[in-house]
Amino acid sequence: MSQVRAAAAEAPFPAGTVEPAPTPEASAPRIGLALGGGSARGWAHIGVLEELEAAGIHPAVVAGCSIGAVVGGCYAAGKLAALTEFARSLTRARVMALLDLRLTGSSLIGGGRLRRRLERDLAGRSVEDLPVRFGGVATELGTGHEVWLTQGGLSDALRASYALPGVFPPVSLDGRLLMDGTLVNPVPVSLARALGAELVICVNLNCDPRVRGGRVIEPDAALASTPELPPAGEIIEAGADAVGRWRFLRGIGVGPLRLPGLPIGRRRGGPAVPGIGRVMFDAFNITQDRISRARLEQHPPDVAIAPRLAEVGQFDFHRAEEAIALGRESARAALPRIRAALEGARARH
Repeated sequence: MSQVRAAAAEAPFPAGTVEPAPTPEASAPRIGLALGGGSARGWAHIGVLEELEAAGIHPAVVAGCSIGAVVGGCYAAGKLAALTEFARSLTRARVMALLDLRLTGSSLIGGGRLRRRLERDLAGRSVEDLPVRFGGVATELGTGHEVWLTQGGLSDALRASYALPGVFPPVSLDGRLLMDGTLVNPVPVSLARALGAELVICVNLNCDPRVRGGRVIEPDAALASTPELPPAGEIIEAGADAVGRWRFLRGIGVGPLRLPGLPIGRRRGGPAVPGIGRVMFDAFNITQDRISRARLEQHPPDVAIAPRLAEVGQFDFHRAEEAIALGRESARAALPRIRAALEGARARH
């Protein structure tokens, strides 16, 4: 796999003190964590990490894809608490204020505001110098090659891994245009093993059995609901510019940070036809689910964690508290399996 060296940069959350990285027990197998993509559902990764840490399970290797790279990279840099504080502070209006929508170029969102936050909060951090071994996954535009981001600027690696096609622009690193890693390896167990993990725990955000095409299975009537404007307080907080961005997203079928499926037509006796936002993200989620299944069959983890996130929309970044709690719950339920896998690995040493 390719390695990309990037210029120094930073992350979208308040600056905070760097937490010391835990030192794994010398006798224990080297634990790796593979954190999958899933947009706003990725806040569940925070809860998983918190629960593992509370149980005395400290990953020595973290591989991440898309939002999994963001959470994993911040953990590896000792910035998880700062990221958690940022995530919990988000409201719908604050999320909108981070978006710089545009109607030209290669994406709906320019990404400049998020990039500046990354460059401010992770300035100077290099992937290869982090206290926890870390790697992110990206996809090269044109060739479709899977690229492992194991060297260079941390914030550039994170931006490349979450550059969802059509939503964020591709990121140029070493003369290569890189996009979201979920196109090739949504749950990067293979990368975690390549980085030296002897026991790999994966977190798959998109395998809740209640989900069909990225959303909760429910009666078709639910798709016809048109979202209202944000509460007055949030309009004042966000300002007119953010409200304008919200109206634009509403017009293409993306409601208040979820995908309500605004009907633009209905065949007689058939289902409502969703807006472009729902069509685009449902199609991407279906593709990601199929790729995840194939890759995990090739490179199975030792333990798989699957938070029940069907109720959390892909753009529900303001629901961090709920997603984090669901992540903790799923990790807590997996602890007996993790401990059994650890005992088995110790016995083989």
